[in-house]
Amino acid sequence: MAKHRIYTTSFASVYRLYVAKGEKKGRTKAEVDRIICWLTGYDQKQLDAEVDRQTDFETFFTRAPAMNPARSLMKGVVCGVRVEDVEEPTMREIRYLDKLVDELARGKAMDKILRTP
Repeated sequence: MAKHRIYTTSFASVYRLYVAKGEKKGRTKAEVDRIICWLTGYDQKQLDAEVDRQTDFETFFTRAPAMNPARSLMKGVVCGVRVEDVEEPTMREIRYLDKLVDELARGKAMDKILRTP
């Protein structure tokens, strides 16, 4: 079975869209970066390096230093797909990231987005 084309899409190309979506709704690039770092374990320098390298999505998640275990607490629908029902691991991580950016753009408080107790 062929992989979905998002796996070979440059993370940087979609990252631009994530930042634009947040900024359009009054959020900042720093907030977008914070949720990406929270999810993946990248620090800011590492995240910037992955963007500069034009890393594809699959590699971006494969290289992620420490996926946050709290990500499994995310529930709901993003892009018409229920995130908790996505079986393929890389696609599930991509959907988690989409969900986080959607929550940010909808104005949800950062502590709620990051599942902080």
